[in-house]
Amino acid sequence: MAKGNGKSDVQNIDAEHELPAAEEDGFEERAAEQPAATAGVEDEIKTLRQERGVLYDRLARLQAEFDNARKRAAREQAEFREYAVADAVKALLPMLDSFDRALEAHAGEENFRGIELINRQFHDALAKLGLRPIPAAGEPFDPRLHQAVEMVDTAEAADNTVLEELQRGYKLKDRLLRPAMVRVARNPHK
Repeated sequence: MAKGNGKSDVQNIDAEHELPAAEEDGFEERAAEQPAATAGVEDEIKTLRQERGVLYDRLARLQAEFDNARKRAAREQAEFREYAVADAVKALLPMLDSFDRALEAHAGEENFRGIELINRQFHDALAKLGLRPIPAAGEPFDPRLHQAVEMVDTAEAADNTVLEELQRGYKLKDRLLRPAMVRVARNPHK
């Protein structure tokens, strides 16, 4: 390259980097197409927002399902703890019945005072666990709580009234543990 006045070098560089006329026209066309491209981006944003809404809704539903499952598991666990003692208490009921029958047969005898105290402690301990006797004698017959062993024809009591309790029934909290075995009055001349 020959040394020159410096102007020709600059002109040569400008000539080398000059944009062709066709490219300059394409730039204007691309600038005109830009609103169309922006519309495509806006459509894509709208679609993404809809997808996000669907995903948020799905997430909210899954969180609600999880929360319900957690509450259900906690409720089932509490019920299990509450009634886990039922089998053990049910196994003790025959002994409780034997204590009660022995005390009825020997009521007031001096030799049974200690047995009466033990029986009272036994009843109190089971009551703390939630065991409650089912009222029977003199009550209206309730097939949910009473098991009728015998129907007795009598005019001395109202129809379907429990005359006598043969075996005491019990509830453990709100659950029936054992129905009361009873004799029920029947009025044949009603």
